[in-house]
Amino acid sequence: MRYRSDRKRDDSTLRARLKDLANERRRYGSPRLKVLLRREGFTDNHKRIERIYSEEGLQVRRRKRKRTARGRQVKLVETPTRPNERWSMDFVSDTIAGGAKLRCLNIVDDFTRECPHIEADRSLGGERVCRVLDYLAWERGLPEEIVVDNGPEFTSLALDRWAHENGVVLRFIDPGKPVQNCYIESFNGKFRDECLNENWFVNLADAKRKIEAYRVDYNTVRPHSSLGNLTPEEFAAKHREQGKLTRDVVQ
Repeated sequence: MRYRSDRKRDDSTLRARLKDLANERRRYGSPRLKVLLRREGFTDNHKRIERIYSEEGLQVRRRKRKRTARGRQVKLVETPTRPNERWSMDFVSDTIAGGAKLRCLNIVDDFTRECPHIEADRSLGGERVCRVLDYLAWERGLPEEIVVDNGPEFTSLALDRWAHENGVVLRFIDPGKPVQNCYIESFNGKFRDECLNENWFVNLADAKRKIEAYRVDYNTVRPHSSLGNLTPEEFAAKHREQGKLTRDVVQ
C-alpha cells in the first residue's frame, strides 16, 4: 500500500559539491555545510543533505579533550549592544616546524564576533600588545572596554599606561574563571580546531600567512550560528544599516 516512485532523483551534483566542501572545510559539520550549499543556490531538503552526508562518511571526527573540573558558570554582567563597545583579548600557543614556539594574540569584538586582528610571533610582550592596539585604533577605532585575563602581558605597566592614555577600561576576569571571557574562549576553540590543528607551519612567515587567511575567512565566509548563520562581517553590515534606518526615521 506504500507509494513507490518510478523516478529516482539524481543527487550526483549535490553529492559531489558536498564532498568538495567537506574536504575543503574538514571541521565543518552538516549544519554549517548546508548553509554554504544554500549560498551556492542548492535548495535540497536538509534531510537529503544529511542523508548524503552520512552515506559519504563525512562526519567530523571528535578530538579527545582533557578532563577538567567543571566550575560554576558565570555570565558577563552586561551584554554589548553595538560594534566596538567591548572587545576581548587572549593568547593561544602553538609550535612551528622544528619545535619553535608560536604565540598568537587574538582579538574579538564581543557584539559582532568579528576578529579584527590576530598577531602571530614567537614572542609577544606588553609593548607589542600596545602597538597592535594602536594599529587597530587607526584602522577602526577603539572600544570602550577590553576584557582580558590576568596574564603578565595584560597586567603590565605598558598596557595599563596605554589604556589610561586612550580612555579604554581594562576589565580583568577573576583568576581561574575563563568562562567570564566566553567570547574570546569560543573563538580560541574554533581557531585551534579549524586553523592551528589543520595546518603545518613551515616557518613564521608561513604561519602568519595561513593564520591571516583563516581570519579573513572567519570574518567573511564562515557562517556563525549565534548570528543567524550570517558571517560576522554580514552581521556588522546589517547592524549598521538598521542603525542608519532608525536614525532616518527619528530625524
